Amino acid sequence: MSIVVIEFVTLDGIVTDPDGRGGTPLGGWAFRFGPEAVAGDKFRLGSLLDEGVLLLGRSTWELFASLWPNRDDPFSARMNAASKLVASRTLGDVSGWSNSRLLDGDLLDTVKREERDVVVAGSVGVVHQLIAADLVDEYRLLTFPVVLGTGRRLFPAEGPSTDLECLSVERSGTAVLTRHRRTG
Repeated sequence: MSIVVIEFVTLDGIVTDPDGRGGTPLGGWAFRFGPEAVAGDKFRLGSLLDEGVLLLGRSTWELFASLWPNRDDPFSARMNAASKLVASRTLGDVSGWSNSRLLDGDLLDTVKREERDVVVAGSVGVVHQLIAADLVDEYRLLTFPVVLGTGRRLFPAEGPSTDLECLSVERSGTAVLTRHRRTG
């Protein structure tokens, strides 16, 4: 089992409101480059979606549940068919998106017990907990040529130091997909 974090990120490490739906003053930065910059399987998830489980926080799940079920392209079909765990203390019902279930119990304990690969999409609060517990094995980052200067960062300043190995770099339109694995 491995834990893979996927994120849209700016050059200065900001992950806040990439699509602008959050209504932040600088939101929508990932979509300024057109839909092709973010469409399809940009993170090269492949069989991870088929055999693993998506782990999503409440906000990301609510956003995705409003978007993905209404799409019918091949990648959307994979997203809709994927198993989903939702980390939320406030949601009572996740039946609005197929194969979703609320995480039962403690986030870190649940993730440690999971036998499948875990893909965390967005969900920076969940990601920060996993980083603090040193549980993230791989980062797949789609980095956009934007510097915001403010917002939530993928790697918080008070977070632990981590050594990473670069596995690959691939241009994706105006963005760059990088894959990094934790070493040691």
